[in-house]
Amino acid sequence: MSKNLIFDIKRYAINDGPGIRVVVFFKGCNLHCAWCHNPESISSGIEKMYSFKKCIQCGGCVSICKENAITLTAEGIFTDTERCSACGKCADICPTKATEMSGKEMSVDEITTLIEKEKAFFDQSGGGVTFSGGEPLVHAGFLIELLEACGKRGIHRAVDTAGNINTKTLLEVAKNTDLFLYDLKLMDSALHKKWTGSGNELILQNLSILSSIGATIIIRIPLIGGINDSVENIEQTANFILNLAGDKKEVHLLPYHTIAQHKYLKLGKADDFENLQEPDSETIRRVIEQFESAGIKADAGG
Repeated sequence: MSKNLIFDIKRYAINDGPGIRVVVFFKGCNLHCAWCHNPESISSGIEKMYSFKKCIQCGGCVSICKENAITLTAEGIFTDTERCSACGKCADICPTKATEMSGKEMSVDEITTLIEKEKAFFDQSGGGVTFSGGEPLVHAGFLIELLEACGKRGIHRAVDTAGNINTKTLLEVAKNTDLFLYDLKLMDSALHKKWTGSGNELILQNLSILSSIGATIIIRIPLIGGINDSVENIEQTANFILNLAGDKKEVHLLPYHTIAQHKYLKLGKADDFENLQEPDSETIRRVIEQFESAGIKADAGG
């Protein structure tokens, strides 16, 4: 039975598609966005997360580690990543959950069973399941199995993607997807590469192709102050969206915030956390007005 790394499953979600939803977060992404709110999703392997504030320095993790990878210091727990096997025993024994493991192998049946338990809420609210990440399309084979299993159970299926994937793979996923939540970050490819690690040519091409086959798409834009909130970038984005085939697309703005900073600290990657700007309410309102003046429905939120 095939399995895949999942780092979180969120119930009662209302910002990742219509109605009340379960959101399944895949581990592993082929972009590295400077503003990522889920830094634990980027690596495709199990990762250790440690909070100094929660640690009572009991030493239990040190004694249980067979690889001798953990040292207790004045600054808290230090883990030698070369020695650490990510077995998770240190997290299991930690009484305050100062140490946690991000990433758990789960099967299609295990995930589907959890999703199906919420079906009454889906039926009442018009909700369903959303597969997110990370980038779920990096794990296309496993994702398609899940989509097919949910489809057989009459569960609405959404896929949250940045679209930076082989077009053939995307079209295979589309056969079993009811809604795409498709990220657009920047229209200038050089700037897109600077801030995400990849150009945007394939992303824009795939969005055009998805639109041409009649896929249902909501476009989501992470709005970061000073990076993609300029009048010029929003105008270029609106023009691109207007030229897409099929029904008019709806835009959801996802304003950047610093709430994820603690995750970078827990991963030992504080230096990776960019000092980015949160867009102010005036900027958010102006961006919404820009889209609406172009004839595109837009709002802030999922």
